[in-house]
Amino acid sequence: MSSFQVLLSLQPNFLSMLENKYIEATLPNGIRLIHKQKQGEIAHLVLMVETGTRDELAHENGLAHFVEHTIFKGTQNRKAYHILSCLDNVGGDLNAFTTKEETCIQATFLKQHYRRSLDLFADIAFHSTFPENELVKEKEVILDEINSYLDSPSDEIYDLFEEMVFKGHPLARNILGTTELVKGFHRQDILDFMAHNYSTDQMILASIGDISFKEFEKLAMTYFGSQPTHIINKKREIFTGYTPECRTETRNNHLSHCILGGLAPEFSSPLRMPIVMLNNVLGGPAMSSRLGLNIREKYGFAYSIESQYTAYSDVGLINVYMGVDPDSLERAIDLVHKELDKLCTQELGTLQLHHAKQQLIGQVALSYESGMNELLSATRSLIMGEPIEYMDDIIQKVEAVTSSDILEVANRVFDKKQLSQIVFKGVED
Repeated sequence: MSSFQVLLSLQPNFLSMLENKYIEATLPNGIRLIHKQKQGEIAHLVLMVETGTRDELAHENGLAHFVEHTIFKGTQNRKAYHILSCLDNVGGDLNAFTTKEETCIQATFLKQHYRRSLDLFADIAFHSTFPENELVKEKEVILDEINSYLDSPSDEIYDLFEEMVFKGHPLARNILGTTELVKGFHRQDILDFMAHNYSTDQMILASIGDISFKEFEKLAMTYFGSQPTHIINKKREIFTGYTPECRTETRNNHLSHCILGGLAPEFSSPLRMPIVMLNNVLGGPAMSSRLGLNIREKYGFAYSIESQYTAYSDVGLINVYMGVDPDSLERAIDLVHKELDKLCTQELGTLQLHHAKQQLIGQVALSYESGMNELLSATRSLIMGEPIEYMDDIIQKVEAVTSSDILEVANRVFDKKQLSQIVFKGVED
């Protein structure tokens, strides 16, 4: 029995996840719409813009994130309090985030509040005023955020690893920026950055909820359709010239922290699914991952150990992170390399491959139970220039992966000569 058949037998309503499809359209100004009608009282809304940290100039580092914070600080029609309370007052949730390639506003609310939510989104996206007194206060919030990362070695090491791998390229830049640059940002910097990077044809307004597409499109046209067309021929610098590097820093920490890894295929690569499965087997979220079982459970070395695959538009990154007692650091690193070597030399057996497929499909299905997770995944696919991946598409791609595919991709990404490593060496007892 295939993983697909297993899911259908265990979850009679699983077919509903496969039947509903997104409907797509484009407003006259270039803003793209996607909507999926789904029964239920809860609706989700996302406005994603194809602008992130990698689109900043060197002196703008942290500005994309600064914009994401300050769009909530006042518009031509609302003060900061009215923005924050607009959905709060009806039990909704409003949030935003910045990545290296996207900026996103998101909200979850009762379905009867679509009009309220779309009105709010359009107001903060196109009519924010960025008052200087509010910018001064928000700088302090972001400086605290930067300091909180610096106080957490397990967070800081990820940023430094990407800085090392992508050295000299915009992808190397920290999303939060630096203390010095953030202190110097002003209202005009924000306006200039948005004028050069926020175009209507790089925006996607996405929705899941129990209204028809016709009604969603009508509301979108009401609140977003009047926005003038703004097209930018923005070209991102493609990453090239990777040079593996190893670095060790001595820190006054009780734990040592280590990340090792290297480049991997980009988001649109046909190898993405084998990489996702490889990462899941190695050190994904399951307690039964190889790193979890063979390093943490067997030897008790690592308090935290995991692997991660990040796919950007032109390149990917795969790495292993662990926090370990300084006395056990070298032994733990050796054990990680043994696990990588096994994946490069030994194909998964038939039963291992079957379990890996069932595990991954189950994880995705559970994730898609959250309408927001599903919506963000669909929107990011479109931002990346790829078609939306439905659950049945994902299942077919997972089922198509072979043991030889995983072996091949493991040898590609875990070549020892191409791995980088950074260590925060703690104080030994």
